[in-house]
This record gives sequence, C-alpha cells and structure tokens, in this order.
Amino acid sequence: MSGNQALNVNYGIGGVPTLGITNHGSNWYFTVCAVMTVSTLGFMGMSFGRHRTQRLFHYITAIITLVAAIAYFSMASGLGQVPILAEFTGRWGPGTREIFYVRYIDWFVTTPLLLLDLLLTASVPWSTILTVILMDEVMVVTGLVGALTYSTYKWGYFTFGCVALLYVLYHLVITARNHALALGPNVSRTYNMCGFLTIFVWFLYPIAWGLSEGGNVIHPDSEAIFYGVLDIFAKPVFGIMLLVGHQNINMAELGIIIRDYDDPVGTQGTGRHMEKNGHNNGVTNNTTGNVV
Repeated sequence: MSGNQALNVNYGIGGVPTLGITNHGSNWYFTVCAVMTVSTLGFMGMSFGRHRTQRLFHYITAIITLVAAIAYFSMASGLGQVPILAEFTGRWGPGTREIFYVRYIDWFVTTPLLLLDLLLTASVPWSTILTVILMDEVMVVTGLVGALTYSTYKWGYFTFGCVALLYVLYHLVITARNHALALGPNVSRTYNMCGFLTIFVWFLYPIAWGLSEGGNVIHPDSEAIFYGVLDIFAKPVFGIMLLVGHQNINMAELGIIIRDYDDPVGTQGTGRHMEKNGHNNGVTNNTTGNVV
C-alpha cells in the first residue's frame, strides 16, 4: 500500500454515502490539518516571547487551531461523518451526501474562542460577550441540525442560523469596534484588522453551507476546498494578525489583570511585569480590572 489510504482503511465507518470526498478531498483535508498543527506550534512558540501574565491570547488562539487540526484529521480520514439523503439531486443524481458533523463540533468549540479573542481585545463587557457567544452557539447548532435534515425544513434552521450570525456581526461591527476605538490606536488597529477579516470570512460560510450541505450543488471535494480556505483565514491567518497586534498591547490596558505566582500579596501583579516586557504604554499599578 502506498499513498493516502485513509478512506480505504476507514471505508464504511459511519455509513457509506452515495456522494463523498475522494482521495483529492482527503489529501486537502490532511494539508489543512498540517497548517493548523504548525500554526498551533507557532502560536505556542510565540507565547514564550511574552511574560506568563501576558500569554492569554496566545493560549486561546493555539487551542483554536489545535481543535481545528483534530477535526481536519478526522475529516481527512473519512471519520466524523454520516450519510444524509440529499434534498436536491442536482447533477449528482438521487442518493445520500456525506455530512461531516465533526466540522460542527470544531466550530462549537472554536468559534466562541475566536469571538473571545476579539471581544476581550476590545474590552467588551462580559454580559455582551456571553450573549454574543450564546448566539454564536445557536448559529452552529442550527447549522448542524439543518445539515442533518433532508427535507426542506433544513432551510428553516438555516434562517435561524443567519439571524444569529447577523446578531453576532452587529456587535462586532458596532459595539466591539466602539469599545476598541476608546482604548487607543494600538488596540483599535489590532481589532479593526482582525475584526474585519472575521466579518468578511464569516459572511462566506452561509454561502458555502448553501452550496454544499444545503443545496447539494458542489461536490464534497469542492466543499472541502471552500471550507478549508475559509478556516485557514478564520484561524491561522486571524491568529497571526491578532498576536502580532498584541505585541504592542498590555492586557492591563484591556482591564485583564492576571497574577503571577511570585507576585507580592496585596498587589495587582501588573507593574513589575510590564516593565520586564517594555509594554507599559502609560498603564500604572493603579489600573483596575478583573484579577485572574
């Protein structure tokens, strides 16, 4: 045996769809898995350049790409899928289409973390953060249920998901952007770059869903390329932009204060660490925020 044999080894696990990925799609999924894995190692490596109290965003971003790497490994192996009768036959003829539910497990974990990266960068209040994350989970779950529904009712779930997406994007465009603007040019610049990338990419996900799981218009191999490219921009590219921007931001500026194990009792644990990193940016020991 030579080459990629994953689909042959795992053939029939979860059911055999009439229309599923070929070795081309599997190879592409393995490629994206590699990109996510290398990104995870890179983000963790970047964290060592910051003090322990300044690594929160590095850890969140590395977890995002790690979870995505596992999901893409599963999809490349032909696992985490189930055949669902397609509502529209299109040029493929009647039959079942391969639906990767593992993709939605990935999104259920990673998209809230992506939003957490953005909203914490903008220092958005926790009440807004929790509400936006909840609506994001609604979006992911309705997308999964719709993908697993073979009748026209799938478009009802699609509509609910799009409404939830619009709610999330509203807070990214209006609420979070205004908060970031009030925190100065370093925060505002970083948020705007990462926020607008996220907004643009997330607008394309419903289109990908409608052409693949929804409308059965494009082949699963093309679906793999569409979603894979979107995920690369939404996660590794986003992560690089975010962490580079955070090189000039101290978390105390965002109201996030993390104690180190060797901080003197009764202190906020920010002044000495900011001096070590050279990122004081005008923030003093009187900075207030959530102590973690």
